Amino acid sequence: MSTLSVIDTGNAPGAVGPYSQAITVGGLIFTSGQLPMDPATKTMPEDIRKQAKNSLTNVKNILEAGGSSLAKVVKTTIFLTDIKEFAAVNEVYATFFTKPFPARSCFAVKALPLGAKVEIEAVAAV
Repeated sequence: MSTLSVIDTGNAPGAVGPYSQAITVGGLIFTSGQLPMDPATKTMPEDIRKQAKNSLTNVKNILEAGGSSLAKVVKTTIFLTDIKEFAAVNEVYATFFTKPFPARSCFAVKALPLGAKVEIEAVAAV
């Protein structure tokens, strides 16, 4: 079995429960879902575009702390409390990724922790 390594960086919000920001195993990094919280101020903007940007920035910072990058992301999952925000989140998402885009799933959910409107997780090669 491959060795598990924990990724923990102050450049993304700490876990709000019993989980890690990310785990590396078998040449892959699996991030936990990233809320749109600013790690310095512990606040979230109201605007969905700003929330998406914060969530993706948190993913980026965690991947970089683990020796990877957004360019090595193979799969993302997006959780939205309002699927009508899909287009707005897509606009922001397109500024973080380039072709070939990662595989992706997007789900509408009833609620997210701390009242967030979006949460994003990723799987990336190291």
